[in-house]
Amino acid sequence: MARYPYLISGDESALAGATQEDWTMMLKAHGEFSNQVAKLGGTVVGGNALEASSTATSVRARGGANHAVTDGPFVETKEALGGYYLIEAKDLDQAIAFAKILPAPNGGVEVRPIADTSSG
Repeated sequence: MARYPYLISGDESALAGATQEDWTMMLKAHGEFSNQVAKLGGTVVGGNALEASSTATSVRARGGANHAVTDGPFVETKEALGGYYLIEAKDLDQAIAFAKILPAPNGGVEVRPIADTSSG
């Protein structure tokens, strides 16, 4: 089985007026997603929701030990990274099938294979 990170992005402003009931429904939908992945032969290894992009701190290398530390995400964009999963799937086709059922109503999901960094 290969592992794929699922990067969930969306319009943060759509969550601004979310009620407790909205959050409960969203958490239920993500729980159902995890159950579906298991039923379809995959494994949710982990994942989390992220705080708003306004809470991000970016660190960029500027050569040697010199780093630039700034408030906020690396780029300003209409959609921000809102959460992630790490999922084991048999191949990219299965990983994409899982992404199609992942609840991301205000955005989308990027599925990217993890690089094989083993040597030899």
